Amino acid sequence: MRVGILSDTHDRVAAMKAAIELLRENGAEFYIHCGDVGSERVLDHLAGLPAAFVWGNNDWDRPALERYAAKLGIACHGNLAELELGGKRFAVIHGDDFRLKERILSEQKYDYLLQGHTHIRSDQKVGTIRCINPGALYRAAVKTVAVLDTETDMLKFLIVDGIL
Repeated sequence: MRVGILSDTHDRVAAMKAAIELLRENGAEFYIHCGDVGSERVLDHLAGLPAAFVWGNNDWDRPALERYAAKLGIACHGNLAELELGGKRFAVIHGDDFRLKERILSEQKYDYLLQGHTHIRSDQKVGTIRCINPGALYRAAVKTVAVLDTETDMLKFLIVDGIL
């Protein structure tokens, strides 16, 4: 399964639109947003897609966003999503809760930990967990998202061009 990973949109609708198009072109079958969605308008671009997201520290009106996501059929998982995709176990957080991240890393029960928050793309192993940050669609010199193939364990960072 190819998982499209994005984060830190901060209500940048044009960036979200471009990112989703790029992830689709690269074969994404499931979409995960690692928080700081920012608005209902951003969620509109996940409508009709198999998708999930978690809260970021800049997602202010959470009850309204959660209701809107439910209407669109998008799974909102609060501060932590625990998903199984392509036979792999995923933990998804925003990254601003250091204790939660430390607990996940110490438990070592997931194949992947996806997070945003830093606006810096990264890919590293901590024990048996592969930790991936797709980068950001806002406040980053280079806007990036990522596609992960769970069958081959191949990760590809994608540059989202043409947005400010």
